[in-house]
Amino acid sequence: MKKNFLKMEENGSPMSNYKKTIVITGGSGRFGIKLKKIRTKYLIFFPKKKELDIIKYKSILKYLKKKKPKIVIHMAALSRPMDEHYKNLKKSIDINIIGTCNVVKACQKLNIKLVYFSTSYVYPGTRGNYKETDPVLPKNNYSWSKLGGECAVQMYDNSLILRICMTEKPFVHKKAFCDFITNFIYHDDVAKILFKIIHLKGIINLGGKIQSVFKFVRKDNPSIKKSFAKKILGKNYPLNPSMNISKLIRVLK
Repeated sequence: MKKNFLKMEENGSPMSNYKKTIVITGGSGRFGIKLKKIRTKYLIFFPKKKELDIIKYKSILKYLKKKKPKIVIHMAALSRPMDEHYKNLKKSIDINIIGTCNVVKACQKLNIKLVYFSTSYVYPGTRGNYKETDPVLPKNNYSWSKLGGECAVQMYDNSLILRICMTEKPFVHKKAFCDFITNFIYHDDVAKILFKIIHLKGIINLGGKIQSVFKFVRKDNPSIKKSFAKKILGKNYPLNPSMNISKLIRVLK
């Protein structure tokens, strides 16, 4: 049996046959569950909040000093429901901005590579096909909070920012927008890509083919119904935050 499987902590003792250790924040989320099933050469720890609380800098530092990872993948964030970022502004700022700043400071102090999960929604969303070098302009509080985290990560040279557009499989809604253009890719596919690019630095757009949400979902769910984002979100809401993924394709070759 192969030993190069993704490993979680067992009795608090790292396995000595692994050369690199990774700590992943937010591993209990929807994507984290998928990530735990991926085979990899790394020893990976998924700390619970009581072990590593991103709101508390000393908690992060203590855990990282104990595990001595080469890489931290920072996925912990407040995402859904979107209106929570308006109703509870403090929570949004504390988790997505201040929490990320704390992770950056700890990684910088201990010289640990940082991989940050951001979002395609930091782009303006008006014309689509955005490259990593294009200007950003979030359209809601969620994307502003993720860009706030990006600002701290950008200040740390030993980092990689992934602007991701992903969703669950199967698609959780009964209808899909036919007028909203994006780069949806399933969680499972992102999990397969992640460990192939974590050695890189800078910013990478991570998503799939540019298409409407409806076309993306219909491939796996022919019975999906159409809905219209313009009608639901409003005529002034930008409907094309799609990204140019040529850089991703190039680095995966």
